[in-house]
Amino acid sequence: MSGYFLLHKGEFAYNKSTSTDSPWGAIKRLEKYDMGCVSTLYICFELLSGDPDFLVTYYETDRWYKAVQLIAAEGARNHGLLNIAPDDFFETQICIPKRIDEQRQIGGFFDRLDSLITLHQRKYDKLCVLKKSMLDKMFPKGGSLYPEIRFAGFTDPWEQRKCGDILIERNVQHPQSEEYPLVSFTVENGVTPKTERYEREQLVRGDKASKKYKETRLDDIVYNPANLKFGAISRNKYGNAVFSPIYVTYEVNKSLALPSYVEMYVTRDTFIQNALQYQQGTVYERMSVNTEDFATLEIMLPSKNEQRVIGEFFDNLDNLITLHQRKLELLRNIKKSMLDKMFV
Repeated sequence: MSGYFLLHKGEFAYNKSTSTDSPWGAIKRLEKYDMGCVSTLYICFELLSGDPDFLVTYYETDRWYKAVQLIAAEGARNHGLLNIAPDDFFETQICIPKRIDEQRQIGGFFDRLDSLITLHQRKYDKLCVLKKSMLDKMFPKGGSLYPEIRFAGFTDPWEQRKCGDILIERNVQHPQSEEYPLVSFTVENGVTPKTERYEREQLVRGDKASKKYKETRLDDIVYNPANLKFGAISRNKYGNAVFSPIYVTYEVNKSLALPSYVEMYVTRDTFIQNALQYQQGTVYERMSVNTEDFATLEIMLPSKNEQRVIGEFFDNLDNLITLHQRKLELLRNIKKSMLDKMFV
């Protein structure tokens, strides 16, 4: 390949392109492949002395930014590319421990930390893929009354019902109070409390108790028609609360269905999308389902015992996903803190 630099495993490349995360570019080591080609706009180098793992971590900090700032001519950026010559770059100074064993300990510490982060990221990704697959296979589709995958002991056909039979709109206004705190709702986090900053701003305006909100209770199905392309839908696992009137909240008819089961059915990718297809094809537009149309959507129901087993399965899966997500956040916070404290 002509017009490229050949990079060998263990060598470094400095990409001078700026971004929000890397305001002075990024310096990385080739680790996954024996060789690779990079643009000649990169500055490539190998390490002549010192511990390479230490240097990898050093360039994840911002400690080298000041040296680069001194050689980057002011206003010399061209489409986000820093105007830095290789000779000038190699004259910049970095701060490293004198003893090689200290370098190795620091490099080894962050290498093990990165391995833990990667491990939990892989587990998290696999669990998310598993959930998506099970949401597709554990519910009937294509007019069938039987799912592709089923728990042992259940053989009866599923029943087809309308959402209006299962979900009853809870269109009740309620002022904010200690018993009914103000919450927000997103597809990523479900029903969660508003921030303390929002609470303080309300107190200053004096509208905390006077403004009317819409009521929701534990195990309600909540629909936000304004969120993302098709709206966000989830189960209220928080408890009694109030939120914006733009949200639609439904009480589950527990004589027919269990909230944990209904949540999994309505949060599948195809549930609302199928109701929003154009008659001529499968192209979607940004729209939401009004309450009248929502009531006509179909929902498949197995026996309540099978609903319970399905709901428990996905609850346990969600708990595992949340566990690895929290471990990931914890490990990333630890790394961020150590990157700040372990380098001069």
